[in-house]
Amino acid sequence: MQPTEKIGKGVYTGMPADDHHQHQGEAEASHGQLDQRITRGFIIAIGLTAVTLVAELIGGFWTNSLALLSDAAHVFMDLFALALSLAAIRLARFPASDTRTYGWHRAEIFASLINGSTLLLIACGILWEAWGRMLHPEAVKSKEMFIIAVIGLVMNLIAASRLHAHSHDDLNVRSAFLHVIGDAIASVGVIIGGAIMYYTGWYVLDALVSMAIVVIIGFGALRILREASHILLEGVPRHVDINLLVEKMRAVEGVNDIHHLHVWSICSHITALSAHIDVEADYRLRQGEVVGALELLLAHDFHITHTTLQGECSSCMTGPVIQQLQHRARSSSGGHDHDSGHHHH
Repeated sequence: MQPTEKIGKGVYTGMPADDHHQHQGEAEASHGQLDQRITRGFIIAIGLTAVTLVAELIGGFWTNSLALLSDAAHVFMDLFALALSLAAIRLARFPASDTRTYGWHRAEIFASLINGSTLLLIACGILWEAWGRMLHPEAVKSKEMFIIAVIGLVMNLIAASRLHAHSHDDLNVRSAFLHVIGDAIASVGVIIGGAIMYYTGWYVLDALVSMAIVVIIGFGALRILREASHILLEGVPRHVDINLLVEKMRAVEGVNDIHHLHVWSICSHITALSAHIDVEADYRLRQGEVVGALELLLAHDFHITHTTLQGECSSCMTGPVIQQLQHRARSSSGGHDHDSGHHHH
């Protein structure tokens, strides 16, 4: 049997080992070049977004426009998201160690928690100021506000163009791309508000536009906090349908059943899986091929590239698909308890 494409029971039949290693080497070289191109795109986008942030902060105080300052807060959220995405690529290059076997990937999640919490505080501050301006409108230099918002929009569109090429292939890039597009939409709202105020002098609109942007910031911050918390709690990644995953794994030739399955995220773009594989008796001597077939399936269909698959024969005591973890006391000798809750005969 050659390791896996779906045939008969639903297997991946694949390539010989030598071809697989050569293909893996070529894939790693190609991945390195892709990382370099994506990194250049992020650096340019970060530079443009930083210029936009500074321009809108200075412009917001100069023109007395709360809408511009609100958009600056939204730009800050985008800038942080871009920097976080670039940091994720950089952190992936840091080697794991004997004290951090996953490397530094989780630093991205802690940064997300800090970012989300900060943004909620900023949103509350802007909302309070906007309510005050609703009650007591203040004059705004609407023409200057309009010009600065147009500059911000142009910067956002250029930044988006640098990320668009890779946004369909990489979830990390797609997330950053959508952040920038969201800010471009917010800039359009500020531009429209500036134009209306220039011709009508209806300055209450400045507070209304800022409130609308606060809603966008608030939802974005809550989404960041929810996703970061989900990862820290080792939740199943949202792009993984656990029932479909088990069904496809069971369909691989040589697999009798799956149990003790765990799927979690190390960070926003690295998904890990561990499972016990009940191997059919006829495939016991070719267990490595069955595991290889499963790895190809998981990488291709679910983008799960970090796997730990333990093969077992059908005489092993099976457990539930989802294993309930339990606290256990350490052995009195001070050694580690290696009992995993199942026995081999």
